[in-house]
Amino acid sequence: MTTTIDDAEIAKFQAMADAWWDPNGKFKPLHMLNPCRLDYITRQIAAEFGRDLSDPRPFAGLRLLDIGCGGGLLSEPMARLGADVVGADAAERNIPVARLHAEQSGLDIDYRHTSAEALAEAGEAFDVILNMEVVEHVASPPAYLRACHDLLKPGGLMVCSTLNRNAKSFAMAIVGAEHVMRWLPKGTHDWRKFITPDELFDLLTGAGLTPVDKTGFVFNPLGWSWSLSERDLSVNYVTTSLRPEAPAQL
Repeated sequence: MTTTIDDAEIAKFQAMADAWWDPNGKFKPLHMLNPCRLDYITRQIAAEFGRDLSDPRPFAGLRLLDIGCGGGLLSEPMARLGADVVGADAAERNIPVARLHAEQSGLDIDYRHTSAEALAEAGEAFDVILNMEVVEHVASPPAYLRACHDLLKPGGLMVCSTLNRNAKSFAMAIVGAEHVMRWLPKGTHDWRKFITPDELFDLLTGAGLTPVDKTGFVFNPLGWSWSLSERDLSVNYVTTSLRPEAPAQL
C-alpha cells in the first residue's frame, strides 16, 4: 500500500503527544484557534446537511473523520454535537492520549493509529472529513487529497485548513510562533511546504473535489484572539469542498 506519511513530520508530533490538552503548552496556538475553527466547521456542516445548530446534537447520523486528530481537540466537540466520530492519526503516541481524554470526558470516539490511504483501502466512507493543518505535513499532497476524496461519500463535505506561503506567513508562523513566542518547537513547520489558496484549490480540484469556500483565520495580537475573515487569507486559512454526487443512472 502506498502512503503519503512523512516520517520526519510524524516524529515532530510524536515528541509533543503528551502536551495536547495543556492549554498553555506546546499546542497553545490550537487551543486559542479552536473556537474559531469550530465556528467555521459547524456552520459549514449545518448548511450542507440542513442541520439546526440550536439542537443539542445537530450532527446525529453523520459519520465524521478527523484525520490527523492529534489529541482530539476537534474530535471531542464533534462527538458532543452528535456525530459518529473516527479520529485517525499517523503519530502512534497521539492515540492513547486522545483515547484517555475521551474516556475521562465520557465520550465514545473511535480513535485509530492509521493513515488516510489505509482507511480508503479498507473501504471506509464518511459524510464529513476534517482535514485541519495536515496537508502541509504530508509527503505528497495530491495523493493524500485523492485518498481523502475516496473516503468521502458522494455529496460529502471536507473542511481543509493550512498555511499560506508568503513573507507574512514566514514572519508570523515561523519567526513569530516558533522563535519569538515559542508557542511551538523550532522546526515544527517547513515554510516551503506551505500552500497558497490557489494551489490548494487546484489540488482539491485535481483530487476530484469541488471547492466551495475559502476563509481566513486572522490573529489579533491586541485582543489576543482569532476571527474569521472572507478577505484576509494571508497566513492561516480554511477551505470547504464537496465530493460531487454520483451521476444518476439512466
